[in-house]
Amino acid sequence: MAVGILLTLLGVCSYVFWKQLGASHPSVTALIPAFVGVPLMILGWLALLKPQVRMHVMHAAVVLALLGFLASLGRFISVMIKNPRLGAGSGATLLMAIICGVYVALCVRSFIAARRARQAGG
Repeated sequence: MAVGILLTLLGVCSYVFWKQLGASHPSVTALIPAFVGVPLMILGWLALLKPQVRMHVMHAAVVLALLGFLASLGRFISVMIKNPRLGAGSGATLLMAIICGVYVALCVRSFIAARRARQAGG
């Protein structure tokens, strides 16, 4: 849920403070991190609310975060190839890639630890 909150704040702040960040006009694309963050918050809330579906919900959250990571990293790389100047938009895209990438890595690590614990106990 914390990752969802971070991504939502990143998207909303990028959209609300577009002028201070140097953009010529506000764009809905600035909200893309929020479009990933809100579903992650909902999935986290659902995992807390219904423990019997926690494993499935967490796998869905990791898939969503992985898609967010791949999309934002791909976008960042294509923007840097065209114009190798780190602006507010490309900075927000890089930040989204970092947040999603760290989340995916931590989740995979957690899944591996849970599987090893199950195998050791079973």
